[in-house]
Amino acid sequence: MAHIRIADADVSFECGSDDSLLRAGLRANLNLPYECNVGSCGTCKFELLSGEIKVLSENAPGLSERDRKKGRQLACQCMPLTDCVIKVRQEDGAPAKFSPTRLKVKLIKVTDVTHDIREFQFQGVSPATFIPGQYAMLQLPGVSGERAYSMSNLPNDEGVWSFMIRRVPQGVGTQVLFDALALGDQIGLDGPFGKAYYRSESERDLVCVAGGSGLAPMLSIARAWSQKSKGDEESLTFFYGGREPRDICGETMLQQLPEFNQQLHFVPSVSGAGLDATNAWQGRTGFIHEVMHGFEGLDYANSDFYIAGPPMMTQAVMDFLRESHAVPQERIYFDRFF
Repeated sequence: MAHIRIADADVSFECGSDDSLLRAGLRANLNLPYECNVGSCGTCKFELLSGEIKVLSENAPGLSERDRKKGRQLACQCMPLTDCVIKVRQEDGAPAKFSPTRLKVKLIKVTDVTHDIREFQFQGVSPATFIPGQYAMLQLPGVSGERAYSMSNLPNDEGVWSFMIRRVPQGVGTQVLFDALALGDQIGLDGPFGKAYYRSESERDLVCVAGGSGLAPMLSIARAWSQKSKGDEESLTFFYGGREPRDICGETMLQQLPEFNQQLHFVPSVSGAGLDATNAWQGRTGFIHEVMHGFEGLDYANSDFYIAGPPMMTQAVMDFLRESHAVPQERIYFDRFF
């Protein structure tokens, strides 16, 4: 066990040789900066002042050439070989309610959602503790490295973790999930992670924007919103974008919530691919940020926005919110994945 000290702060934590500096810090209830947990976003940069580390990915895209020249590293991609002193900023405010833990879970159910999205349910032996909107890291058999997937269900004492996962062409992780993993098989789960979790204390309207398997965390947030005590005027608008009609999903799940078509409205859109005279799509078309632009009824000044989906979609929605409606960053919640 290595002792890790944060320079210029009266803070230290222990980190096992099989754990990353980031996750060990989060397990110690520190509010370290991060998003993706897999070396892509670059949010968890730090400087090593003393000690030795093992770098999991020397070519992680989250580091620029300038970062490398300055000796910066990614906390999610580094494991300690000795005691270390690091320089890293801590974020303001309290850390997330639940610190991540490692556990074993077994696959108990698989359900088709669309032609390329399935919901996988896993059973653990202890309660599934997380905040809607968060994700977990799954350790899949025969796969190098872990994969990040968001929970689609609500936290529960039964220990059930549900994930809506899209098959990625040539994706090693999803190939195992879709083609190799059988009911009863056991995998490793580490979580929860993520800072784009539902702020249930807010009394503002809620806007969820999803694309692809970004449906999972947004559905979890919508389910939590449905359960909270709220006024009759609070609303949730759920935007979902797909490339073609067969990609659209989520409505049947949202219909199970009592507020559907009253305080809760589902707004799907197809970006245009696959549209022709042979299909029956009669709904909205265009990229989801374009649909939001023409959608009446959103109170941008008094809404919280949660976004999950492909990076280009997420960025386009964020730019639209900030540039067209001056929505402050503190009311826009997302975790970047690549």
